[in-house]
Amino acid sequence: MSDVRVIIQRDSEREEHVVTTGTTAGELFPGQRTVVAARIGGELKDLSYELQDGESVEPVEISSEDGLNILRHSTAHVMAQAVQELFPEAKLGIGPPVKDGFYYDFDVEKPFTPEDLKAIEKKMQEIQKRGQKFSRRVVSDEDAREELANEPYKLELIGIKGSASSDDGADVEVGGGELTIYDNLDPKTGDLCWKDLCRGPHLPTTRFIPAFKLMRNAAAYWRGSEKNPMLQRIYGTAWPTKDELKAHLEFLEEAAKRDHRKLGNELDLFSFPDEIGPGLAVFHPKGGVIRRAMEDYSRRRHEEEGYEFVYSPHATKGKLFEKSGHLDWYADGMYPPMQLDDGVDYYLKPMNCPMHNLIFDARGRSYRELPLRLFEFGTVYRYEKSGVVHGLTRSRGFTQDDAHIYCTKEQMAEELDRTLTFVLNLLRDYGLTDFYLELSTKDPEKYVGSDETWEEATETLRQVAEKQGLPLVPDPGGAAFYGPKISVQCKDAIGRTWQMSTVQLDFNLPERFDLEYTGPDGSKQRPVMIHRALFGSIERFFAVLLEHYAGAFPVWLAPVQAVGIPIGDTHIPYLQEFAAKARKQGLRVDVDASSDRMQKKIRNQQKNKVPFMIIAGDEDMANGAVSFRYRDGSQENGVPVDEAIAKIAKAVEDRVQV
Repeated sequence: MSDVRVIIQRDSEREEHVVTTGTTAGELFPGQRTVVAARIGGELKDLSYELQDGESVEPVEISSEDGLNILRHSTAHVMAQAVQELFPEAKLGIGPPVKDGFYYDFDVEKPFTPEDLKAIEKKMQEIQKRGQKFSRRVVSDEDAREELANEPYKLELIGIKGSASSDDGADVEVGGGELTIYDNLDPKTGDLCWKDLCRGPHLPTTRFIPAFKLMRNAAAYWRGSEKNPMLQRIYGTAWPTKDELKAHLEFLEEAAKRDHRKLGNELDLFSFPDEIGPGLAVFHPKGGVIRRAMEDYSRRRHEEEGYEFVYSPHATKGKLFEKSGHLDWYADGMYPPMQLDDGVDYYLKPMNCPMHNLIFDARGRSYRELPLRLFEFGTVYRYEKSGVVHGLTRSRGFTQDDAHIYCTKEQMAEELDRTLTFVLNLLRDYGLTDFYLELSTKDPEKYVGSDETWEEATETLRQVAEKQGLPLVPDPGGAAFYGPKISVQCKDAIGRTWQMSTVQLDFNLPERFDLEYTGPDGSKQRPVMIHRALFGSIERFFAVLLEHYAGAFPVWLAPVQAVGIPIGDTHIPYLQEFAAKARKQGLRVDVDASSDRMQKKIRNQQKNKVPFMIIAGDEDMANGAVSFRYRDGSQENGVPVDEAIAKIAKAVEDRVQV
């Protein structure tokens, strides 16, 4: 046996070890059950990997991002084994790890039922307790086809080896190199229990799976294409400890309570009528009040910041999007054309920027006009696949608070800094405070313009982002085809991250539209263009705020800011006078004049999440006063009418939560 020298790398610490030939990566970490794989030469390996001389070995902890993916993908294999033990006719699709869990697709005769999921989870627990070993085996394409002859979807994956995509999870099965099959082996006899085509790595055994739960099932097209067969997908979640699983399930329960689709229905804010179509919302009166308050405040702040308001139509000739490049790069996300005017293609607009360029170009521009800040609440239409449409957060028709800023190169850095500061401050005004920034850089396969302009634009954005003093996270290849961008990522009240505003720097569209301004020396110059969406879309921002506040909006955004609750019918006129006086000051105050008893009226308004209840009885009427009841149930009695109205107005003016 010869000696093998290896380096154990932990963060910045390096420790040299001498081991014998045949030593596995797992033997470097005896008794360390939290180590579930190793990174060697930049590649993830099973702990059963035999070490080679000179290799650097980094342990992969189960709680790390890579460790969680390995845990969850291993659990997906156990689920697939359980399904085929219970449903032998099931054909295997793909089972990748995803955020917070995993899924696996199956071709079965009929959809899984809740009872099926319970049986599958019970079978998984049995497999987990057996401690089956995950054993990697390299196979040729021919051998793999022979072994998996009864798995048609796996045969298709073998055929796309080298071009598998991460978008549909196929790359977890086959990569660009050798094919591997993972055998699940009985720990006592070594007999084969089950096998699956997979790149790996996996946990050493099924006993390394600490905690999991199956969540739900749904229909899904094979590899995400509507042209392919419909399969049945089972979702699950897996965590390093039972406590983490419990915390995750509690988080999901809270998130479900805050689901904007549920709250939108309960609070009568908006709906998605079948007669209109998926992804196309209508706002009800109460939702309309919130939306108008959001828009009105945004308009006022934009006016203060020097933006000018423009308007553009919902449809345009296709040649405009040929000129902008959207038909080259974005056609799949657009609605099909309408042929009008003797065969001319018209499109519903997916973007506002081409039309704003035409406004800039409608007459000659001078350097004295720059920066020119054009702003529009512009409704756009994008043909999202039905499977990804999700309430207001992913819809087919939505209104962007869209701005395009035209400036000189010399003004560029200052304008970007000013824009990003404005964006962050306005988001804070709506009650969001926990941010980090993401810098999206060039997709090497999907961009226009020169490398030099991309480098300049990217570096300028980087410097601007760093000035905010917020964490800056790289997003390689995430930019749009016309330029890099900064996106504001925001955490809500329960810690979920949402992408909010985007600021994009664009040297390309001014070139394509031949935009010019006259410089101080009379020469024609090309402006720089900044794309900026603050909310992203009003609908999506509405949904984020609805979930962030769990429907209990701060007073200035609440559709009804206060409701009068009479102790008896004789007190209704008094409260109606109070409401009329408050409405004259721009406040949204109603009176519950229903036949319900007072306590039921209070419960109803608590369900409606009204910020203030104004209660009045005989003593209040005699003293020209009311009683204030807050959302938390506390009460303040004997408040004079004018003082009570001023109290509501002050809460609105200060945009406070109560």
